[in-house]
Amino acid sequence: MLTLSFTEQDLEALQYERFHHPHPRVQCRMEALWLKSQGLPHQMIAHLTGISENTLRSYFRVWQQGGIEQLKTFKFRRPESELNQHLGTLEDYFLEHPPASANEARAKIEELTGIRRSPTQVRQFLKRLGLRRLKVGCLPAKANPEQQEEFKKNCWSHA
Repeated sequence: MLTLSFTEQDLEALQYERFHHPHPRVQCRMEALWLKSQGLPHQMIAHLTGISENTLRSYFRVWQQGGIEQLKTFKFRRPESELNQHLGTLEDYFLEHPPASANEARAKIEELTGIRRSPTQVRQFLKRLGLRRLKVGCLPAKANPEQQEEFKKNCWSHA
């Protein structure tokens, strides 16, 4: 069993942060340490906080390494797309030459950068660039050009 020592300042900080910190995971960490300071056994702390005993022990190790400030830090893994290296080039190209489909954009990205992505990833990339799908209208197969011209004249003359 790990033995941790808590100062009065630590207890006050734990008491405050377990309810007032904006991130819920930090609140859980503070709650676990608070319960440990109150002398509860690890199994009960894990049950009350809803975490595993291994996670609880990792919280204790983090506390031993850096105290409360270390408990507030996270190292989330955020992978970055290789396409971000070509962001400016691709954005300029697609603003000048909007693709008709995700597959067309996919082929152009592969041609320009050598990076191959699925159509779904290409759609997400284009959306991140601020480009959106344009819905195109179509004319009926048996449209009467004379009626269309008349409609355009009447429609625009009222505006």
